[in-house]
Amino acid sequence: MELSRRTFTALAGTAALGLALAGSSGAVPGPRVARTVPTGPPPPAPSADGKRHRVGFDRYSLLVDGRRLVLWSGEVHPFRLPSPSLWRDVLQKLRAHGHNAVTVHVPWNHHSPAPGRYDFTGVRDLDLFLRTAAEERLYVVLRPGPGGAADVDAGGLPGWLTVAEGTARTADPAYLRHLDEWLSAVDTIAVRHLFTRGGGTVLLYQLEDESGVPADDPAGRAHLTHLYEKVRADRIDVPLFHTGGGPGGSGAPELLGTGREKGRLLHGVDVATAPGEVPPDLGHFGEHGTGAGARTPGFLAGAAGGAADPWGGAPSGGKGYAQVRRTHDAAYERRNRLTHLANGITAHTVRMAFGGTSWGWLPSPGVYTSYDYGAAIDEGRRPTPKLAPLHQLGHLVRTVPDLARLDPAGEVRAADERVTVYHLANPDTDAQVYVLRNDSAEQVTSMLPGTDVDVPVTVGARDAKLLVTGLELGRRKLAYSTAQPMLNTTVGRLDIAVFTGRHREVAQVALDCDVQPVTSRLDDEPAWAYDRGRLNVVVPLGVGGLSRVLVEGGDSETPMLLLFTDDATALRLWPYETPSGPLLVYGPALLRSAALRGSTVHLTGDVVGATGLEVWAPRGITTVTWNGRPVRTHLSRAGSLLMEGLLPAAPRVRLPALDGWRRRDGNPESEPDFDDSAWTAADRTSSRSTTPVPEGRPVLFADDYGFHYGDVWYRGRFEDARGLEAVSLSYSTGTQGLLMAWLDGRPLGTHRMPVPDGDTAERGTWTATATFEVPGKLRRRGRRVLSVLVRRMQHDGGRADGGAEGVRPDAYRAARGLLSADFEGGSRDVDWRIRGAVEPDRVRGPLNNGGLHGERKGWHLPGYDDRDWEAVEFPREDRRQGVAWYRTDFRLDVDPGVDASIGLTLEDDPERAYRVQIFLNGWNMGQYINDVGPQHTFVLPNGILRTRGSNTLALAVLSDGTTPAGPRDVRLTLLGAAEGGVPVEAVEAVDSPGR
Repeated sequence: MELSRRTFTALAGTAALGLALAGSSGAVPGPRVARTVPTGPPPPAPSADGKRHRVGFDRYSLLVDGRRLVLWSGEVHPFRLPSPSLWRDVLQKLRAHGHNAVTVHVPWNHHSPAPGRYDFTGVRDLDLFLRTAAEERLYVVLRPGPGGAADVDAGGLPGWLTVAEGTARTADPAYLRHLDEWLSAVDTIAVRHLFTRGGGTVLLYQLEDESGVPADDPAGRAHLTHLYEKVRADRIDVPLFHTGGGPGGSGAPELLGTGREKGRLLHGVDVATAPGEVPPDLGHFGEHGTGAGARTPGFLAGAAGGAADPWGGAPSGGKGYAQVRRTHDAAYERRNRLTHLANGITAHTVRMAFGGTSWGWLPSPGVYTSYDYGAAIDEGRRPTPKLAPLHQLGHLVRTVPDLARLDPAGEVRAADERVTVYHLANPDTDAQVYVLRNDSAEQVTSMLPGTDVDVPVTVGARDAKLLVTGLELGRRKLAYSTAQPMLNTTVGRLDIAVFTGRHREVAQVALDCDVQPVTSRLDDEPAWAYDRGRLNVVVPLGVGGLSRVLVEGGDSETPMLLLFTDDATALRLWPYETPSGPLLVYGPALLRSAALRGSTVHLTGDVVGATGLEVWAPRGITTVTWNGRPVRTHLSRAGSLLMEGLLPAAPRVRLPALDGWRRRDGNPESEPDFDDSAWTAADRTSSRSTTPVPEGRPVLFADDYGFHYGDVWYRGRFEDARGLEAVSLSYSTGTQGLLMAWLDGRPLGTHRMPVPDGDTAERGTWTATATFEVPGKLRRRGRRVLSVLVRRMQHDGGRADGGAEGVRPDAYRAARGLLSADFEGGSRDVDWRIRGAVEPDRVRGPLNNGGLHGERKGWHLPGYDDRDWEAVEFPREDRRQGVAWYRTDFRLDVDPGVDASIGLTLEDDPERAYRVQIFLNGWNMGQYINDVGPQHTFVLPNGILRTRGSNTLALAVLSDGTTPAGPRDVRLTLLGAAEGGVPVEAVEAVDSPGR
């Protein structure tokens, strides 16, 4: 919702409120802290300050330098945004929307193309991401695995590990040697960024994720003990935790470690750990479970902020992530997060805050290219309305320290039993907290007998609300409110309290005031009355945008400003900490930074539609700039610097049509005279795969020959096809794999794995046998060539069918590719050769390419000379079995000050059976399956996409010949644009080697 001109012009003001400069950071605590830490201000925002810090916990919360911290973390996968210049954008959005931490998964397969090789450069620059997180003042929860789930190929294990000695996620010594190399590579970087040492902001470190071996099993314990000892030996001294350990990732809490350290530091909650000592560990948590016992804080290690969607979109009804976001909407987020808080959770990690894109062959078998996840920040980096509750609650727990130390209090029952009430109290301040949860499909209004809330309270359908009584707001006390508090801060000499709720909900706020204050409504909507020691304010939320009520005098000489918002308005309200104290900004789509220099506050951020700007700043600040330009303001009655006029909307972004296509057939391997002499002979007789090798047959599994990702070709030669009636080909793939076969260049047919339904959506490995009739004219004497293309899809990450059997540690070893070939009408001795992807390039890594002919020859790369290809137009009507390639170039000229998010959209008759591999400037941006879906739009991240320059788009189309194959409509789509944002000149071009 953009803000109206009325909102920003109605507040003329002449009463100047004093503004004072005040420090926001306290004194550095001593080396020891008391066992019982009282309620108090949270630690200041973290940074790489070069100082030692203490990290501990008690049963209420994490403790940082002796101060209570409610961890509010959102998970982000840098590897799913392969443009390092955009990482800062997402981190700034997290911080602005109330998060104080980011959870980071580091997948082994993304960084290791071969045994002993580890790459942390370019789009894999973990050091850069951790530096950026520290610069944006976010704590980091680091998840280096080795297993990480996260819906990536093999659960994050590298492809080469499928044929390496040893079984992953166990204490097998052969595996542990590889594991130790990986952890050494990661920990060498991580140790430089530990918050305890002042080098960065890494606060917590996770061991494993869904290991598949229960922690109370001797093998599981041995594995976790090894991980623990290895990480500690690598000088990682922040608290450690582990998730998983039982069926479906559940299991009883189990602390990590052995020996003296276990007894002294793990079971004993020694929050007095001095700098340089090993801090206590948080222990084991179910994937969506709570902390490890009565002496640890409640920890939610991976709360669902959405859901992954499988091929076909069975859970979403085929509607994809738009439907996931509808079911996991703002009410869902609020209901879940508040319930967690009511259950004592003070360390929250939400998976995902930003999902991104599973480009190339990165995704697990169960998901398609988009990993939007229905997250609060969508795949195109655009904030969504479901950010509202995260934004509100994040700023609430940051500015209301009472919430960091709560005990269950007396039972409260709502008059309407459809509302469940959780009652908690702070033992230091006696503030009473009530979480009201409504699981019904109807809005409920109810009294709360036995509380200090003596008016009806409304809770939306399938929603929740947090109410507080007896809370200190600046120098005044909140008696009660029917709206949820969002923020409590002091800007200069002005106390500010923000209350929020659903649009048009009527909020009632009561302040205890022994002496009647002077109360001024600064907008038309609020009303107030004073009666017997209470100031009562009533406001319809969101009507006209932000509503303001100024309270002066009475019990306090410090003025208080009450601000009232609905969800949409709250997403235009931006608190920000500066070295001189807090400030508050209202109006723009995002506030990224604020810097005070002299009497000017310099603001940077985003504008989408035309909007006003209002700033509450520390004392002495009299002028404002926005994105480097002066803003004309005046001092309002609310004590703010109010812009005269509006910030203009973002300029329109124009996208070109995609034309000038060129085409070339792309499966010469199917022809009998194709030269395969340089291919690898498939003649092995044994394999480390969990898939049995057919007795008396050669190993045909692709991984055994070093081909771990993408398509793989087979060519088998045999003598004499007389009497050959049919060929049966058994193969194994991930979800939506397929097989195409030719005999002497003649198509035999295509076989596809079925589209998963609700019962099979999580199946990681699919096997089938395709039987093809041999045409009579091919049943002749002489040498014959059987050509087979297998789209193998990805490795199983370990989830059993439906997840019912938990995580299987060896599932990643299931074969991919051909399993065997049988011939009806007599046996045949076949000489097999195999070819997959070429050596990965140094920039895009091993997950970018497969073994299609065009990939091996560089047809996907910018600069490839395609002038002799056939000129064509879309829509196409090809009907053939095989591969066709299409290429075109296009140029963009986006305004330099605009951050435009652009996608590629493909649409066609859903009956047409074909799939497309999409390459932008050589980067494999994903796979489109026309007759399966549900994805039609593919995000093209800036940096890989040249928003001011030329781009090369290549499409590899696989069709089975049973229907006409497109493409039909291929177009660029504007997903969103903001002025400010990440300007074009701030986005460094991602290296895209060509030919």
